[in-house]
Amino acid sequence: MKTARKTVVISEFIDASAVESLKSHFDVHADPALVDQPERLRELLRDADALIVRNRTQVTASLLDGAPKLVAVGRLGVGLDNIDLDACRARDVQVFPATGANARAVAEYVIATSLMLLRGAYLSSAAVANGQWPRTALSNGREVAGSTLAVIGFGGIGQLVAQLARGLGMRVVAFDPQLPADAACWHETGAQRMSFDDALRAADAVTLHVPLIDSTRNLLGAAQLSLLKTHAVVINTSRGGVVDESALADALKQGRIGGAALDVFADEPLKAASPLADAPHLILTPHIAGLTMQANERVSTLVAARVTQALLEGERDPAIAQGAST
Repeated sequence: MKTARKTVVISEFIDASAVESLKSHFDVHADPALVDQPERLRELLRDADALIVRNRTQVTASLLDGAPKLVAVGRLGVGLDNIDLDACRARDVQVFPATGANARAVAEYVIATSLMLLRGAYLSSAAVANGQWPRTALSNGREVAGSTLAVIGFGGIGQLVAQLARGLGMRVVAFDPQLPADAACWHETGAQRMSFDDALRAADAVTLHVPLIDSTRNLLGAAQLSLLKTHAVVINTSRGGVVDESALADALKQGRIGGAALDVFADEPLKAASPLADAPHLILTPHIAGLTMQANERVSTLVAARVTQALLEGERDPAIAQGAST
């Protein structure tokens, strides 16, 4: 007797080609509105074998309890703070992030915003269009060549940022307590290993690439911001809770740092009453640093392939699906 097709639920946006690939093997319910329809999502998960999410869908123990057949969760990205990994392990649910697939997109975002913020010449279009001519005020920007970039968190994305920055003539310093002094990446990227505080003191630009865990929450707060040079700029593409947003807003308003770019926030979407709302020299983007046409295709293709492999292997040998992999 023919085995019933397995079911995959996708609760956030995914590249269409990946959906078509999944449909060749499984019944697929793909609707980016599901993330905002929790009851409908729970209903679909009652008979689902796999769930694919981005960063907004909260994969909690409660959600998993309502999905007894679930064996795989695909994450269209690399951050896993919206997925209860312990609950997944306890239920033998494998978790598949898109490790490395959007690294280039994030790295290019960091370099682009570093150039914009250090030069300081790209946020005055409205003034120029209105007849103002702030040439003198905008004539003291900084070149990135010869500037120092501090990379906080030196994993795959941080290392790629370092390589791109070095190509522009930047000096790169980095902090990562997980990497020993003899790790090959220090030599391969030309980055200088430093303590956290020393890296901040040396920086003309700071970029953050760390997960949000207890030890990194508000990692960059008022005390750390006070170590920066007054012209230094901060870029956060990791997780919102890593930066103390109130402290950053105060530093910008008081002119104690040169500028900042935030792609992630403690609460998303960012609330209208956020202290960041009227901070100067600040670029805000809606969690899209890792999203480009090419990156979305790579991420979607990788996650779809890994989920497909997990489900098809489980059909051949149910024991394979046991041993959660995170």
